[in-house]
Amino acid sequence: MLTDEQIAGYRENGYALIENAIEPDALSAMQRATARLIERSREVSESNALFDLDEGHGPDTPRLTRIKLPHTRDAAFADVLYGARLTGMLHPLLGPDIRLHTSKLNTKAPGGGAAVEWHQDWAFYPHTNDDILAVGIMLEDVDEANGPLMIVPGTHRNPVLSHHRNGVFCGAIDPADPLFERQKAVTITGKAGDMSIHHARVLHGSAPNRSDRARKLLFFELMAADAWPLMGVAGVYQGLSAPAMWERMQENIVCGTQPTAPRLCDVPVSMPLPPPPDATSIFKVQKSGGAISAFA
Repeated sequence: MLTDEQIAGYRENGYALIENAIEPDALSAMQRATARLIERSREVSESNALFDLDEGHGPDTPRLTRIKLPHTRDAAFADVLYGARLTGMLHPLLGPDIRLHTSKLNTKAPGGGAAVEWHQDWAFYPHTNDDILAVGIMLEDVDEANGPLMIVPGTHRNPVLSHHRNGVFCGAIDPADPLFERQKAVTITGKAGDMSIHHARVLHGSAPNRSDRARKLLFFELMAADAWPLMGVAGVYQGLSAPAMWERMQENIVCGTQPTAPRLCDVPVSMPLPPPPDATSIFKVQKSGGAISAFA
């Protein structure tokens, strides 16, 4: 369970760090599963439904930016996602009914693994309310050298910044935006098994991995189940009929039930439209949308 201090810190700052959040056996199982998936990537020469490849990837040197939907690829990840330990930590923040948006395992490769430009998750998938967060589970030690998550505290309570460039959604803010106070950013480091939680509206990003170690960070993006997606954005529900969308939402319930009534809140919304040429991942959105790098 989260402490009162951690809950208050999340409400105030938009993030929390929980040490030793994952039990050793569960952590080891996820580490082994990750190694197996990376080994499989040696057979892949271009990004597909499972892997996003980084520059320099090959059969002798597997380099990935991401493993997609890991909870559907190996039970080790699903066991943690649906386990009472994780959901118990999330109930004070999201309530009893919790739905998964998506999962991803960012395996930032050593020696220059791709940066993620500064952004707010909310810009990608606005909903009827913003009780939405991302859980980040460190599968290996994360320090200043290997591209840790960086967050600007308190920005979940501020305006949503523009994520457009030249009239196209680019999935990143302009580093020159006067409302971007980079000097206030904090880095989220820790040991394998530690876990961060960050609000969907908090500004965050991560620099390239300049170390000789991969930065393996598992993300579960979750929300109160009464947060309904607007326009079925971000690919999770896009293109689905109403019955198919309802079925998908029920399938994505982690605990509790899916209510039929959305909870409407006064939250700022900007649609991720018009889309960039390639919207298959945040890396492709930022690149094809012409995002200005803060890490160049």
